[in-house]
Amino acid sequence: MSKKVKVFAAVFMSFLLFLTGCSNSNSSSTGTEKSTTASAPAKTDKSELVVGLDDDPPQLDPHFSTAAVDRQVFHSIYDKLVDVDEELNFVPMLAEKWDISEDGKTYTFTLQKDVKFHDGTPFNAEAVKFNFERMMDPNTGSPRASELSSIEKIEVVDDTTLKVVLSEPYSPFLAALSDRAGMMVSPTAVKEKGKDFANSPVGTGPFKFVSRVKQDKIVVEKNADYWGGAPKFEKIVYRPYADENVRLTNLTSGDVDIISKVPPKDVEKLKNDSNLTLSETGALGFQGLYLNHKSEPFNNKALRQALDLVIDREAIIKVALRDTAVASAGAIPPGTWAYDESIKPKKKDIEKAKKIMADAGYPDGFEFTLQLSPKPVEEQISQMIQSMAKEAGIKVNLEMVEFGTMLDNMDNFKFDAVRLGWSGRTDPDGNIYALFNTEGSINYGYSNPKMDELLEQARVETDQKERKKIYSEATKLGQEEVPFIFIYHEKDYKAYKNNLQGYKHIADQMMRFHDVSFK
Repeated sequence: MSKKVKVFAAVFMSFLLFLTGCSNSNSSSTGTEKSTTASAPAKTDKSELVVGLDDDPPQLDPHFSTAAVDRQVFHSIYDKLVDVDEELNFVPMLAEKWDISEDGKTYTFTLQKDVKFHDGTPFNAEAVKFNFERMMDPNTGSPRASELSSIEKIEVVDDTTLKVVLSEPYSPFLAALSDRAGMMVSPTAVKEKGKDFANSPVGTGPFKFVSRVKQDKIVVEKNADYWGGAPKFEKIVYRPYADENVRLTNLTSGDVDIISKVPPKDVEKLKNDSNLTLSETGALGFQGLYLNHKSEPFNNKALRQALDLVIDREAIIKVALRDTAVASAGAIPPGTWAYDESIKPKKKDIEKAKKIMADAGYPDGFEFTLQLSPKPVEEQISQMIQSMAKEAGIKVNLEMVEFGTMLDNMDNFKFDAVRLGWSGRTDPDGNIYALFNTEGSINYGYSNPKMDELLEQARVETDQKERKKIYSEATKLGQEEVPFIFIYHEKDYKAYKNNLQGYKHIADQMMRFHDVSFK
């Protein structure tokens, strides 16, 4: 029998209730209400699904991806070794079952039989070994490397059996394999295409990649030979709409069937649209400001602390987000098992911010540039931060940057600060280690030996209560060090036509369409 690891879904669901309590809405979180909204045109072609994304995915290779929007497409093209259900329990996918040794260091995976990649390459234990080694290879430069760093040995027992030996227990291992580190790419395609693999990706998923026109569409088609049974749709077209108003208009007009992100200002409107279903769940991530620790001004802890204190989180949530979020104290969201409610979000304190700057030799404040994506809600949040900072003598220059360019700037440390967040992971390690550890995949120059020690300790600790204590200590240290400016934890909203059936909204925010169809 495989040892199943269960995420405490009941606790997570309390996050939803908590968020709902913070909302002014009295309507159901997943239902719809009648209204006088004009009916969207009926779709005549029920073989094609059109998905409206909030941006153009920068990367279609999961081993290099760092953007949340990429993950909206991945579940169609790729399968993972492990998946999660609606209650965030780990469930089989490409791994039919798994056994974990008593010392927590050896994982034996039994793989699905007779699975093939879209190019005909057999999916087997050798393929999994190739994928792991690709991500772990320093020459690859994969952001997944830190998630697999505990792997000491990979042994192919036979075609359907793989043994992975860790150097020490690693509690988040299955969680990592339920996300991008568990997404399997075709070894043949990677070897043949090299760096061009992302432009014509090959996985084992329910849909095959067909084409892509950047900033216009990504097209995938049915994988009729899919090991899990052929999907209902013949084709899915993903269309990016960075402009939230355009995205919503395309949904209500009937040109788009489902959108991945609903603007906060439109939540109430969609709740009252009788032709649409609004689905919501608490997100596992966080939103705020990434800071460049390798250069001025944010290589100075005092200036990070000052900026942290000028932000009125509640005002941003009320005005820009229409009460669809809660203030953030750190990388771990409310309602999840590792959340420590005794650690409170920072409160706005202009006088304290001024004193910190004066003591650090900046009595007149300082100046920096904040990069943001060209979206109305991002612009509003950034303008509010700009105004709040001005009260303390901090000058914030706003620079709108296309999303893909923004990510490139971050990768190359061409930024002071960026208004962005993290979609979150089912295990807190995927949030806090990724952000705070020196080797973390979304760490931008912050390094603290004490923080590294805590986060490494949390990875090998198998007792959940002890892990929570460690994460609480790390969160408190983060509030002092300010590696990142935490502002809020948001709800995740999806909206889709009422004639769409079978869609399951899971808190990991990945969109799954294998079992979805039109009525």
